[in-house]
Amino acid sequence: MDAFLQPEDDTAAAAIAAIGEELAVFDDWMERYQYIIELGRKLPPFPDAWADDAHRVPGCQSRVWMEAAVREGRLYFAGASDAAIVSGLVALLLRVYSGRTPGEIAATDPVFLKDLGLLEALSTNRGNGIAAMARKVRELAARS
Repeated sequence: MDAFLQPEDDTAAAAIAAIGEELAVFDDWMERYQYIIELGRKLPPFPDAWADDAHRVPGCQSRVWMEAAVREGRLYFAGASDAAIVSGLVALLLRVYSGRTPGEIAATDPVFLKDLGLLEALSTNRGNGIAAMARKVRELAARS
């Protein structure tokens, strides 16, 4: 089983639009949180060997681990967290960024997290954590 998330949308912009439409279906944030938690449960299994300090994303209140691989000029990401809601946030980020070229990742500003209302709906620590995850993704893309 491949630990790296395969893209379900053609572009990062299409993924952001789809996430916005999916979140808009729900009337309140408790329903959205439940949906986000479900997304996290659907992430590909993250290898235990990667749940170490070398893969840990700094700046997250919960423990978050990420790994990246370049395949045919595209960057694929794997990720996991020890917190259910954070796993869902990892899934949202990976849906946008995994399977994209480094150029598309660099061109996709994580401002979409604010535009979708995710940062305002989260605690400050969780908001800082998802921003740290987005920075990590973009750093990895810049090095590829």
